[in-house]
Amino acid sequence: MKKKLGTIVLLATLFTACTSSDDETTLQPVEGEITGAITSNRTFAFGNYTLNGIVTIENGVTVTFDAGSTITANQTSGVDAIVVKNGGKLIVNGTASSPVVFTEISKVPGSWGGIIMYGDAPINGAGGVTTKTSEDGLALSYGGSNAAHNGGTLRYVRVEYAGKKITDGTSEMNGFSFYSVGSGTILENLVSYKGADDGYEFYGGTVSASNLISYGNFDDSFDWQDGWRGENNTNWYAFQTGTGNFGMEIEASNNNNAYFPKVSNITLKRNAGTQTEGGSSAAEYDAIQFKKEGNGEFTNILISGYTTANSTAVRIQDNNTNNNQVTGGKIKLLNVKINDGTSQSAGAGTIVVNFPLSNYTLNNAATGATLTSGAWATVEGVNLIQ
Repeated sequence: MKKKLGTIVLLATLFTACTSSDDETTLQPVEGEITGAITSNRTFAFGNYTLNGIVTIENGVTVTFDAGSTITANQTSGVDAIVVKNGGKLIVNGTASSPVVFTEISKVPGSWGGIIMYGDAPINGAGGVTTKTSEDGLALSYGGSNAAHNGGTLRYVRVEYAGKKITDGTSEMNGFSFYSVGSGTILENLVSYKGADDGYEFYGGTVSASNLISYGNFDDSFDWQDGWRGENNTNWYAFQTGTGNFGMEIEASNNNNAYFPKVSNITLKRNAGTQTEGGSSAAEYDAIQFKKEGNGEFTNILISGYTTANSTAVRIQDNNTNNNQVTGGKIKLLNVKINDGTSQSAGAGTIVVNFPLSNYTLNNAATGATLTSGAWATVEGVNLIQ
């Protein structure tokens, strides 16, 4: 672990350079290093910054990044991550043409910890617990009763090459990790690119997110547990290529529950030849897997590429989920289009799955996610919206 210096060192300051006509100015980027605990409000002007270690935004502190900035980690000197503690706020003001990019110099998946945000919105963990300890190696507590928790605003943000697995691999970070984050937080136009774990993971909470891209992440594109219950989610796009497990892994920590999240306009694609983390292209993988009492309402879904004999569009992984959530009518998959030979649904092992007729509907006119291309969704000249 890198030494937390508790300081922010700027190596250069903002300046302007006149053009030859001397009638306009060109904004030049700041260069600097970001490290340690940030204990007072900071605004990082447009620039190129080095991320040094685990940077924490402390309770009561707001940190802002201006559009067009790039923040670069370096795995050779330790574990890097941006951590927003409960009570802190991260404001990232990217735009479609000038996103804010958090990346790593080697461009190797799993090189750093991504963006991790904590709140005190409700969770429902295994056994019904209302607080838990994080699984990111930081061992921070999460959970509470503040459904409207506000951790800030992330707009047009791209996280690249994250998903760090710490020490023995039992502690893991994702591209974006949201621990009991509340509905007052704004998450819009985000990209998680080529991480070694999940693209996005929600650990309980009430936050919703729109216009998400998960591209080339090794584990699941979208994942949640601990009773996440965001209900205003739309335009989620996943493209699995090279290595990937499930498009969406949905669970509720073995708690039969009366609430469920809602997501509209979903595209889940898997590139030919993509293997699971275990290195097999024929192992079980699915577009959507429900387990441990996971449920929800999902509408306008486009699925393609989940075509092996062991795979399906929708899998029910255990008997409790089948009996309580499927038969109980708490899983709804509406207006689903499957573009290829992917089967509709299946149960693990001998589980027989029978959705109520109105709860799993097919529609060849389903479009999935609708996203607008641009610099925010382009990496090294490749448009991520395939």
